[in-house]
Amino acid sequence: MINNQTFARPYAKAAFELASESGKTDAWLKSLDLVATLVKVPEVAAVLGNPRLTRESKARSLINLLSKKDLDSAFRNFLTTLSNNDRLEILPTVYELFENLKLEAERTLTVEAETAYELNAEQLEILAASLSKRLDRTVNLQQVVNPALIGGLIIRAGDVVIDGSVRGKLGQLAEALKS
Repeated sequence: MINNQTFARPYAKAAFELASESGKTDAWLKSLDLVATLVKVPEVAAVLGNPRLTRESKARSLINLLSKKDLDSAFRNFLTTLSNNDRLEILPTVYELFENLKLEAERTLTVEAETAYELNAEQLEILAASLSKRLDRTVNLQQVVNPALIGGLIIRAGDVVIDGSVRGKLGQLAEALKS
């Protein structure tokens, strides 16, 4: 079975190219976030999943829920195209992929730092600067506190995971002792 990413990827890429050409990537990201959230609302999902409604009326229903002043005609056409191809349910995935394309174009990376204790602003700043230098990207650092780590931290940057936690080191030691 093909997953949503397979269907959503070409739409996200096309949307990003269109938004980039018009210089409206931020506005499109905001609009995609809004519609991705809307299609998850049970009442909206029920309307969009109603087999008695035409694809055009589903698109119109979704567009009518949005603020007209924030919605440009290209975005309206994008939603209509998704609806005509019966793909409105993949909007959350399109949003995620669009956001990733935008971050990649801006050479920005969201990094999660899972720590045992909350770091202060200076520590977060030093960590973000070090990661920016190592990853050659601007880093948006998000901290998650997990006391189960005992000490240290785990860094998740895209596909890269760096486990410098005490819990991780103890796990490695236990594996080494079993061998």
